[in-house]
Amino acid sequence: MIDTDKLAHSRERYTHALNEIWAEAVAQWPLLSGLGLRHGETMSRSQAEASGAALAQWQALLPQLIGPKTPDAWREYLEDCGQRWVLFLETLCRRGDACIVREKEGFKPVLAFDYDMVVDGQRLDRPVNYALVRIKPPPDMMAPREDGRPWVIIDPRAGHGSGIGGFKSESEVGVALRGGHPVYFVIFYPDPEPGQTLADVCAAEAIFLQEVHARHPRSPKPLVTGNCQGGWAAMILAATHPDLMGPVVIAGAPLSYWAGEQGRNPLRYLAGVAGGAVPALLASDLGGGRFDGANLVLNFEQLNPGKTWWRKNFDLFANVDTEASRFLDFERWWSGFYFMNENEIRWIVENLFIGNRLTRTEAFLSDGTPVDLKRIEAPVVVFASHGDTITPPQQALNWIPDLYASTKELEAYGHVIIYTLHDSIGHLGIFVSAQVANKQHEQIGSVVKTIESLAPGLYEMLITKQNGIDTVAFETRSMDDILELCGDRKDEVEFAAVAGFSEWATKTYELTWQPLIQMLATPPVAEQVKRLHPLRQQQRFFSHKNPLFANMDELAEDARAKRSPAAKDNPFVACEQLYGDIIEQGWNAYRDLRDATIELTFHTLYATPWMKRVAAARHAKPQAHDLSKFPRVREAIENAKRGGYAEGIIRMLILLARARGSVRRDRLERSDKLLHARPPFNSMTPEIRSRMIYEQALIVEFAGADAITTLADLLKDPVDRYRSLNLVLEVAGPIAEMDAPTIAMFKRFQRALLTLAREWRDPDLEAKDQAQGGEPQIANEAAPQSDTSVGSAA
Repeated sequence: MIDTDKLAHSRERYTHALNEIWAEAVAQWPLLSGLGLRHGETMSRSQAEASGAALAQWQALLPQLIGPKTPDAWREYLEDCGQRWVLFLETLCRRGDACIVREKEGFKPVLAFDYDMVVDGQRLDRPVNYALVRIKPPPDMMAPREDGRPWVIIDPRAGHGSGIGGFKSESEVGVALRGGHPVYFVIFYPDPEPGQTLADVCAAEAIFLQEVHARHPRSPKPLVTGNCQGGWAAMILAATHPDLMGPVVIAGAPLSYWAGEQGRNPLRYLAGVAGGAVPALLASDLGGGRFDGANLVLNFEQLNPGKTWWRKNFDLFANVDTEASRFLDFERWWSGFYFMNENEIRWIVENLFIGNRLTRTEAFLSDGTPVDLKRIEAPVVVFASHGDTITPPQQALNWIPDLYASTKELEAYGHVIIYTLHDSIGHLGIFVSAQVANKQHEQIGSVVKTIESLAPGLYEMLITKQNGIDTVAFETRSMDDILELCGDRKDEVEFAAVAGFSEWATKTYELTWQPLIQMLATPPVAEQVKRLHPLRQQQRFFSHKNPLFANMDELAEDARAKRSPAAKDNPFVACEQLYGDIIEQGWNAYRDLRDATIELTFHTLYATPWMKRVAAARHAKPQAHDLSKFPRVREAIENAKRGGYAEGIIRMLILLARARGSVRRDRLERSDKLLHARPPFNSMTPEIRSRMIYEQALIVEFAGADAITTLADLLKDPVDRYRSLNLVLEVAGPIAEMDAPTIAMFKRFQRALLTLAREWRDPDLEAKDQAQGGEPQIANEAAPQSDTSVGSAA
């Protein structure tokens, strides 16, 4: 007998599933059509504006090209142009020659500072191609304090060599040296050690930090800065060795790889269109088990070919007299290509670029060590820029809501996360721009000590100018602020589908083509693959090894001797610039069309109902927890009435900061001075002080009104109440600068403690007195009588 009820139920479920699939398939069309229209409008508008500007320039130039002086201007331009061509080609040859020489010598770091070797990772028990060096300050700079906080900088190992963080005097290294810090730099060599893994690298970096601790036993824990890919390396180090790390600064560092903005950030779509992790494995197999960093550099160049393939070279040609040295200096770093082992690039691609496992606590190092970013104890400072197309703010910040369901959960873990955003600087500018070094990096370095006095929470670091001086404030933020900043995240489910597809593609490749390719890719073949890379061929072509340029030095010397630059108002020079702009716009049109094609192809493949089913298991959102059941939270609430003078002061400072919604740098510095220089705090270890701030922050966040009413239980002595209120008011600053919520909170303190601070003036009473024509009164009648020592201590 057929159970008709079960049959009807099955039919109903089947129909419901079909309806869901059909609805998802129908929803794909508006997505694709909307993106197509948006890209079309953007490209049309961009090309129309560029064409209009070019036409206007041409119309302005045309009268100058048909005047009586045109023949003389033409002869002048031809002579100038010919000489610039010779000098331009000679500069390219100098670059190629320098690259060949540096490759033979082993590509040294491009640091602008001298340094001493501290730990060579090649000599460790688990050897790696990393080393720790100490930067030597220039003669015109003061020697750092040996008891000052060490500053350790980790550069990105993303195809290029190390040293970009200290590429010039106005850099992260320069800022750290000027701040009096002992500065250490993590460098790396071109070739990885045989069998080297990222677990070995992490262990080596931990040894580096241990050596820094040993050299500066009286110093605070080191500040660690990670640039770009060095950022996630620093975060992994902080998660696996939290006891070694001071504050962590990650600059232009991608941690949430699925994030981005539709219509922009095309780099994130490449893995889905190119076949997941297979291209990286194929490149490693063709390289004999090593991945060539030149492939990553080529990807960066292809991101904006108009700038990297045309504008950079055109600007050199147009200004070869002044730009050659700067061009060659930058090419020392850009044209040096470093290698990774196959297991290293595979871990990076599968766990970060495609899998996005780091922020979902699913990443494990090759030795089985779990990587949980929630284990990071030190404050984390995130520096990103809206102008960064390689690491947009979404990729720099979305790991925070990925990791924590709410700001309260972040606070429950006792973590401090600060982010600061630049409006326009590009990716490389974050590390090499003198303007950024003198503003963002200098301010981060100057407030690093006070950052550790912040209560757990999420903050935005705002840098503004007041009377020509940079001022810093820390505004409290929530997860909603991050999500609003980062925009719609609906398409991230498609990246989860890419991760599933990549696993299947990788297994298929391993079972089919990989054994054959590995057998054919002998060491001589791998060497030829390396030499035939387009970027290396470019270097060898434009070098003195090419017979075409054998006599380029003589031609360049003659051109310099006879140099006759054209006048700046020469119309043909203006025509040249116009031509350069038109060519760049043509490259930009190609780039925009390519990016639109890649994005539309990606959504065509992965926005289908079937791919979304593949993604479902990999796109789980962070679960919300009942934070009141966290053992640390319960313990803190139970301890709300326990403690004394120190706990009472810290709790009131945190309550004031919460009421105000921000912390100015001067207030934070006064708070830090109090917590480090005044008794009883000056006798505390950093660990005890941090634990006390953490516990009081939990009480403020989760105990509600009891956080204020129980102040009387902490401060039972009238003298302690008076002293503590005076100290807290001193940190809070002049009453005239307090906002209404801060004043209201301080009044609640005084009511709870039945005590008034010595210098307290109630703004409401003053307003009434002034309205009645009376004199404002200092409201201190309720203050207890105290002797001179109490007054001086306050």
